[in-house]
Amino acid sequence: MTLLLISILFIFPVVAIASYQHYKIVKQPAYDINQTLLNYEIVGSGKNKLVLLHGLTGSLNYWKRNLESISNTHTLLLIDLLGFGDSPKPQNDYSLSIQLQALELVLNKEGFNDGKTIVAGHSMGAIISMALLQKHPHWFKAGVFIGIPVYKDADEFKKVMSSHSFVDRISTSKFSKYICMIHPIFMSRAFKPDNLTDDVYEDAKKHHWQSYYYSLTEVILKTNLYAIAKKIKDKDVHFIHGEKDTTAPLENALKLSREFTNAQIITSAEGDHQFFLKEAEFVWNTIQDFSVSDKKLQKTTSNEH
Repeated sequence: MTLLLISILFIFPVVAIASYQHYKIVKQPAYDINQTLLNYEIVGSGKNKLVLLHGLTGSLNYWKRNLESISNTHTLLLIDLLGFGDSPKPQNDYSLSIQLQALELVLNKEGFNDGKTIVAGHSMGAIISMALLQKHPHWFKAGVFIGIPVYKDADEFKKVMSSHSFVDRISTSKFSKYICMIHPIFMSRAFKPDNLTDDVYEDAKKHHWQSYYYSLTEVILKTNLYAIAKKIKDKDVHFIHGEKDTTAPLENALKLSREFTNAQIITSAEGDHQFFLKEAEFVWNTIQDFSVSDKKLQKTTSNEH
């Protein structure tokens, strides 16, 4: 009887939380390609334009570190991807095409589609950035991919994650959909990864199971990055990666970078997958140097003609 009571006391709140999370999704308005506007902020007043896309469970607040240096030279468009942060969380499949459509509405609205913009992203945001660059090569002059996750297939992803923490393993396993339904239980301070700051971890709680599960399976695991790279192989791109990244192995990113004819690779010797949180200045300086070198290249090319 005692065991039964303990089981009931455990199962009831779990079912209640999962049901409530599902109810919240059902109550969301449908996704409208022309009306569903993402949450975003424009920061800085520099002449260079920079779009920044966060990773899985992230938000635009991820980028708000040492902004004073980059905002002097760049105007930044910080965006909460569909289903994350304070952006709408409609009931849909959160496929790559849906994410691109949602971003296009903001980019067109704010004029970050003029061919003078650099599109950059971290982790899943890097995948989406590369896809945007491929879909609209004339909107952007270059791409920056920070900690881009490149996997041959889902089996390689599972192998990579098998050495991670218990929370990481279950949240990326075949049970991730169900775990995510009760993420308020697991996403307590006790389970916070050491490489995440408190504010980033708090924002990570704002997603729901659909936006997490389908973004992982449809965007991260099913996007053919090599096919995308082959179509934009002559674009100027920059890979920034942590050498101690155990989530997105460096060797996979380096292999992908070889598909481009104008790729630059910069690594952080001590950086893991979230190295930006500790080395924001390093990333901003790298992007600024890339912007300057890109201008010099354009000037040289112009003089040659």
